[in-house]
Amino acid sequence: MEHIVIIGNGISGISLARHVRKNSDKKITVISAETDYFFSRTALMYVYMGHMKFEHTQPYENWFWKKNRIDLLKGFVTKVDHENKTLLLNNSKSFSYDKLVIATGSKPNKFGWPGQDLKGVQGLYSKQDLDDLEANAPNNKVCKRAVIVGGGLIGIEMAEMLRSRNIPVTFLVREDSFWNGVLPSGESKMINEHILEHHIDLRLSTNLDKILADENGKARAVVIKETGEEIACDVVGLTAGVSPNIDFLKDSGIELSRGVKVNRFLETNIKDIYAIGDCAEQHEAIGSRRPIEAVWYTGRMMGETLAQTICGNPTEYKPGHWFNSAKFLDIEYQTYGWVFAGGPARKEYEEHFHWRHPKEKICVTIAFNKDTKEFLGINTFGIRMRHEVFDRWLTEKQDVDYVINNLEKANFDPEFYKHFEKDILSAYKNNLQTA
Repeated sequence: MEHIVIIGNGISGISLARHVRKNSDKKITVISAETDYFFSRTALMYVYMGHMKFEHTQPYENWFWKKNRIDLLKGFVTKVDHENKTLLLNNSKSFSYDKLVIATGSKPNKFGWPGQDLKGVQGLYSKQDLDDLEANAPNNKVCKRAVIVGGGLIGIEMAEMLRSRNIPVTFLVREDSFWNGVLPSGESKMINEHILEHHIDLRLSTNLDKILADENGKARAVVIKETGEEIACDVVGLTAGVSPNIDFLKDSGIELSRGVKVNRFLETNIKDIYAIGDCAEQHEAIGSRRPIEAVWYTGRMMGETLAQTICGNPTEYKPGHWFNSAKFLDIEYQTYGWVFAGGPARKEYEEHFHWRHPKEKICVTIAFNKDTKEFLGINTFGIRMRHEVFDRWLTEKQDVDYVINNLEKANFDPEFYKHFEKDILSAYKNNLQTA
């Protein structure tokens, strides 16, 4: 019986295991050193904030795996020997496979800051990170201040978590506006305001120089690069992005760059070895997507796609139109298609229409081709939209006038949207007249 071994029990690896089992009787083993069972990584913050218990983040009962004949093995792989089709586990035990899938996800970026490995310095990605944060910052008596380094989605999540326990937070963002490499300026400015309103000490255009230790080897302060200012703290959150977790593959013969290089079938350069999820890097990016996508739903799609190939139905990975969603504290954010902030990704023909509510933290940015009027994408903050509607409009290459005039059809709550409909239409018409 063919043996499929999956390294990693995140969303991509488990999606693969489930779909291989649906379509075959192959032997399946999932190896992970993180947890015994699969859990929803995006729910970790809600465990710390007291909205759920960790067991609630596990979508399947513990008996599910045995019933579906998916073997779970706790351990970490230290070496891949593709010539003999074996793995070395925990530097001691040898384990054989017929087909190997690398689904090891990401790890927090570290940029060689002095003190980055001290106690009290951590990321926010794994179950171990959650446990560390619970130990390092149980309350505002043990943790009198936290400093977060890096202005992305994980950083804002960590700030929200710590503030839920009334722990003061200083947020170091190297850019001159929050996440402005992704968000257009109007949206980024609104989020700056929102962060400050939540009593978070936001420091823009600010870089970490080093982390100082106390006599016990624990973080006691950070030093700001630009000014030399010392900020006393008990916890330092490193949230300056993530990178593929592939160090154990360096001498494996598997082609690596930032991630594990794969083709459209998610195959590596070695026969019977594949990579999916955050650690996989496309040789050539798919459309405007990045070669590596550390996104929950693309990890799931890769797992489902590769299961088809492994079960004898070779299938290319086709993720479709880009979409994503997140929360900035209590503001919901959704994006469909492409709305580029700037830089080389933004084409000369891309024009934006931006509307912001005069009082509430609600805004919409629509990108379109100024020459052809083709709708390219939309960002919404504080208004929840329907994925299937925008997906259809992008496929149909609808023009921007049609989208603006039919936005209520895409809204989850048309009655809620009616409060803004006239203002958005009026602003769009004014925008056309002044363009």
